Amino acid sequence: MSIITTIKSNSIKMIYFQLLFALTLVSCQTHEKQISPKNESPNIVLIVVDDLGYADMSITGLASDVETPNMDKIATSGTRFTNAYASSSICSPSRAGLITGSYQQRWGTFWYGGPGIHNADYKTIPELLKQKNYATGYVGKVHYGANDYKLDNRSFPLNHGFDYFYGHTSARKHYLNHNDSIESSFQSVKSAHNKKGQSLRQQALWENKGKVDTIGFSTELFGAKAGQFINDHKNEPFFLQLSFNAVHNFTHQLPKTYLEKKGLKGYHDWDPAKEEYYDWYKQGRYPNNPEGREQYLGQLHFLDTEIGKVRARLKANGLLENTMIILISDNGGSTPIYANNTPLKGSKYTLYEGGIRVPLMISYPSKYNQGELSDNLISSMDILPTICKAVGIEIPKNIDGLDISSLLNGKDKSIQHDMLIWDNRAQTAVRKGQWKLRTASDKAKANSDFEMVEMEYGEYLYNLENDPGETINLAKEQPDIMKDLKSIHNQWKTNIQNQH
Repeated sequence: MSIITTIKSNSIKMIYFQLLFALTLVSCQTHEKQISPKNESPNIVLIVVDDLGYADMSITGLASDVETPNMDKIATSGTRFTNAYASSSICSPSRAGLITGSYQQRWGTFWYGGPGIHNADYKTIPELLKQKNYATGYVGKVHYGANDYKLDNRSFPLNHGFDYFYGHTSARKHYLNHNDSIESSFQSVKSAHNKKGQSLRQQALWENKGKVDTIGFSTELFGAKAGQFINDHKNEPFFLQLSFNAVHNFTHQLPKTYLEKKGLKGYHDWDPAKEEYYDWYKQGRYPNNPEGREQYLGQLHFLDTEIGKVRARLKANGLLENTMIILISDNGGSTPIYANNTPLKGSKYTLYEGGIRVPLMISYPSKYNQGELSDNLISSMDILPTICKAVGIEIPKNIDGLDISSLLNGKDKSIQHDMLIWDNRAQTAVRKGQWKLRTASDKAKANSDFEMVEMEYGEYLYNLENDPGETINLAKEQPDIMKDLKSIHNQWKTNIQNQH
């Protein structure tokens, strides 16, 4: 073969391989364009549990009677926080703080009956995600303040960034009955016997701006609607807030088949024709309900099962790796309904650790580290800025939360709050490092007595590193630390008062 022929042959081969490389490159670039939206825009599922005990996940190893395999999977596929806090010890203020990334006191919400999230200067998570054209859905319990149910109020989900809503707008909801005629009949009996007491909330559920009468177990109803929302929006980035009313009072309202399977007698709903409300109420609470813990565990069982179905739905649609799942309790566990807050002291309604330190786990397998355990000082208010970072949205300047993305992906494990503050006008608390100041005035007594929770009144200083159970008051031994923590609270309070 001549040299010229060899050169021509090699040239043809080179051209062939160059064309093949170019076609391969174009193919790869086209493929990248097809998958890049999912990589750039994670789906987000925010699961808010109601009154979950600090020890009531089996992964903690703190309660031997608990089995929560599906919640555990969220923890093992991400980071579980042992030092995470809600911004309040009750649901409505804490949920307002969570969805805005801000201390809810900035717009006047301190306790039940507050104004909700009426201040539009504080954008919500779904409002911010609209900048990236997210589909947004809210399933479950809505409770920000006194006017959540009003269709023209900003607290109604469709007015603060959600495209879809299915659930209820109330502090509590009957687990099994969701029918206006049942609620109406109940109210008629209550009125006829001139009885005062809280409603069992048996009314219809909302679906967008309409009412839906149904009979069914709310945990399962909410799980099914969440799954439907995921299916409906699997081809676009979505944000789903799934706010279960489990494991809130009244835990005795379980499916009959479950009670029979477990050999439980159950407890009856309040009958205004036969009894006073508070007589009935206190018999269902610790220490008076012999089946109280079993009923609580029943609600927890169904809750964990539905969370597992949500994860399965994400996996079936090929979305699990690129979905940020956040699971948090709205406040500490309610010990009167047999939640377990071991090793913490206190309950929901109080500013003991048991009332404000909450279960929190964040999973995002394609971006964040897995199987991590963090004791950094973290707040529910950190969820909003962390979501903003993950999605590529500018974090609002007027919030109190921190972006903890670098903690979650392992790049900076030092990120945490220098201090956190709580104030409901009857109780206050300041956490700074290992130190915690807690105060309670007699203004808290009526609620504490009614809800049957422990409460010590006065000023208390604890070293949580040595005494997580808040058993030793060091207020007299550490006057300088007391002065520092009081100063922090006063400065914060002045700043808050200047804003509303």
